[in-house]
Amino acid sequence: MNVGQNPLHPTLDGPKRIKSALLSVFHKDGLEPLVRELDKLGVHLYSTGGTQEFIEKLGIPVTPVEDLTSYPSILGGRVKTLHPKVFGGILGRRDLDSDVAQLEQYEIPPIDLVIVDLYPFEVTVAAGGSEQAIIEKIDIGGISLIRAAAKNHHDVVIIPAMAHYPALLKILTEQEGSTTLSQRKAFAAVAIGVSSQYDSAIHNWMAGGEADLRVSAGPTHVLRYGENPHQQGRFHGDLEDLFEQLNGKALSYNNLLDLDAALELIDDLATINGVPFAILKHNNACGAAVRPTLKDAWDAALAGDPVSAFGGVLITTAEIDKHTAEAIDGLFFEIICAPGYETEALSTLRRKKNRMILRRKEAERPKVKVRTALNGILSEDADTIATNKASLNIATDKAPSTQESSDLVFASILVKHTKSNAIVLAKNHQLLASGTGQTSRVDALQQAIAKAGKFEFDLHGAVMASDAFFPFPDCVEIAHKAGITAVVHPGGSIRDQDSIDYCNANGLAMAITGTRHFKH
Repeated sequence: MNVGQNPLHPTLDGPKRIKSALLSVFHKDGLEPLVRELDKLGVHLYSTGGTQEFIEKLGIPVTPVEDLTSYPSILGGRVKTLHPKVFGGILGRRDLDSDVAQLEQYEIPPIDLVIVDLYPFEVTVAAGGSEQAIIEKIDIGGISLIRAAAKNHHDVVIIPAMAHYPALLKILTEQEGSTTLSQRKAFAAVAIGVSSQYDSAIHNWMAGGEADLRVSAGPTHVLRYGENPHQQGRFHGDLEDLFEQLNGKALSYNNLLDLDAALELIDDLATINGVPFAILKHNNACGAAVRPTLKDAWDAALAGDPVSAFGGVLITTAEIDKHTAEAIDGLFFEIICAPGYETEALSTLRRKKNRMILRRKEAERPKVKVRTALNGILSEDADTIATNKASLNIATDKAPSTQESSDLVFASILVKHTKSNAIVLAKNHQLLASGTGQTSRVDALQQAIAKAGKFEFDLHGAVMASDAFFPFPDCVEIAHKAGITAVVHPGGSIRDQDSIDYCNANGLAMAITGTRHFKH
């Protein structure tokens, strides 16, 4: 939000000095400097409850809202600011004689600044709060104050969340307590956005996902460009909830898409015993492995396709140690994401100033996927099913070996996160090759076999995973001739038996999961 830079000339942009302010906030973090500056400027402060106590402990004069309204806080604090003497002071139009006359008639003091920080409804829901606890975190007075002040932004400044305290403080100190109309309007726009997001969260919780879609994703970040340089790109949300960026340039539109794919893949691979490491390009894994140690996992992942790894996105669930960092440093890559970095490892990786180094935080991932289509929006539940050994239903006379079963799980996870039509070839928890985004499943398989040959992988004893069923036995036949000994697919074709019969006749093991994983 650009509210503190390049204000328009006062005669054109309506500068107004703040003389009175109402503060009613849940979080007090960062509030003290703002309160002290308001006091320094001689602003008359009104407040309620815990905010009032906070201000009083600072030794700063504050008028309780109860003294203004001559009415106490009632119903356990549910009703505090909902009173004509509060909302009249906010909504009164200073340039309308009839409003000014009524304010004087009813002894309503104008309020020039409203600072609100809403009850943490979304945090309470995410923490698994009881229904009653969640309901009590539905803010009524705060939302009403936000909307009233935003509506009358011609005269009133609205600060709707603690994230915007610094922006207001900067304006107050630089402009000696005055604001311009463009600044007030910018704050008002942010405030309505906060209100919209808050109401959307309440709607979605109450509706339980069965009503009309309501999406409000948080602050907007303008990116360098979109998928291509001629497209404008934006991200709507708070990346700081997911990552701490330790080095490098700002994340791009394509970086964010790759990271989204990387997080989903690595979280599924983490269900396999060992340390997972993956390398992605254009949302697909070009290298992946699970090994007992991080360095071994990195070496195996890179070996899968050292050419495509150039400029890729690297991700793991383990802390990056010095030894592994030194090996990684030899590759040009865009992003590395891990839960932590040893001090010497971080110093090594920071040798390239543009490398984007991210420390991943624990955060809940979206349960619903959303994308635009035609003249509307498509939404669906996130694909949270990951193959495990229990979901491998053996369809052939020959059962896979213990290692083959484990590799079938590994390959199934990888193919789930690969663009359809997709085939994955794997052995010993290492991605050997994949066929991605082909219009024919046979083409995807042949692409994978050719790629494995390019990097001199021996496919004898390897496994094959498909994201959808085999409509004909041609894929298992081609795989068998390449050395594949076990295959896994969702099943569901009316001709499944043809593929099963081929496997039985040629000594292949086949598992059917019953779950398709198209990815478009």
